[in-house]
Amino acid sequence: MGRNSVSYTMTQAPNIISVAAEHAGHRLDRILSALMQDVSRARVQGWIKDGHVILRRRGEVVDTFSASSRLQEGDEMSVSPPPIQETKIVGQNIDLDILHEDDDIIVLHKPAGMVVHPAPGNPDNTLVNALISYCGDSLAGIGGERRPGIVHRLDKDTSGIMVVAKTDAAHIGLSEQFKAHGRDGRLRRAYHAYVWGAPLPAIGTVETYIGRAHHNRLKMGIVPSQHGRIAITHYRRLSTSPGDIVSKLVCELETGRTHQIRVHMTHLGHSVVGDELYGSGMRSRVAKLEGPLFDAISNLKRQALHAWLLGFEHPITGETMEFEAGLPDDLLAIDAALTQKK
Repeated sequence: MGRNSVSYTMTQAPNIISVAAEHAGHRLDRILSALMQDVSRARVQGWIKDGHVILRRRGEVVDTFSASSRLQEGDEMSVSPPPIQETKIVGQNIDLDILHEDDDIIVLHKPAGMVVHPAPGNPDNTLVNALISYCGDSLAGIGGERRPGIVHRLDKDTSGIMVVAKTDAAHIGLSEQFKAHGRDGRLRRAYHAYVWGAPLPAIGTVETYIGRAHHNRLKMGIVPSQHGRIAITHYRRLSTSPGDIVSKLVCELETGRTHQIRVHMTHLGHSVVGDELYGSGMRSRVAKLEGPLFDAISNLKRQALHAWLLGFEHPITGETMEFEAGLPDDLLAIDAALTQKK
């Protein structure tokens, strides 16, 4: 069942919702999340469990009910959402490169070297710390907590475009698109990658299963289907240096697995330049370079991977949106040197 056109405001005052004939026989949590368009079903279930929903039938309060209770026509639900909880993550004043912002989403260019979310080893100075400081009270709350809604991630040392939700409704809508991985035509993600060698054929598709590598838990790897998830990358070679030493590719994702492009390029035998986790022997390869290409790659401090294009459907308005981010300076240096003759 799709979301009903009726909407209710998220205030701490009770929302009174009457059950229409078309909703009779359906689960309470399903109908309530459909009608309250900016609230996830999981969040509604939490409200019911914690006593923030009162159900009346024929004017009498129903003493015992649950998220799975079936509604009857004329039932009345009184919903008093709990206050939004302040996040425990501390906001930090960090410059952000904002490409687009409205009441529901932020589109930005994440630099290489920035972790998306606090975690052991990276407790602060992350994108989330920066967004909490930048957005302040404009964050309407994700799952009842005032924090940005992260629906996809880029590796610490991958630069490029990300979209972040500011409201629960936007988070739900974007999550659905990323879960579909573009198969419904709404989402598009493309990267520029600089790899060792010249992949053949020049245009191709890599389709494997990717899972956690057994010998190194920091790495992902190609695994049997029963141990991983399907991963599909479409690539096209754009240019190659003299001697086929380094190539520039555009990689478009049909799925979004952890380290997908890095794993797939290594699988082809053409690991991403600067990728010390997957690109063994990188230093010996650099030593064989000369001139501007040697200088550019010697100065590179991360993998040469950049999420340059992101297209999606606005989770609230339905508008088709597409954003591009030019190459950062370190990759521009490689780009300029790639086709330069000795």
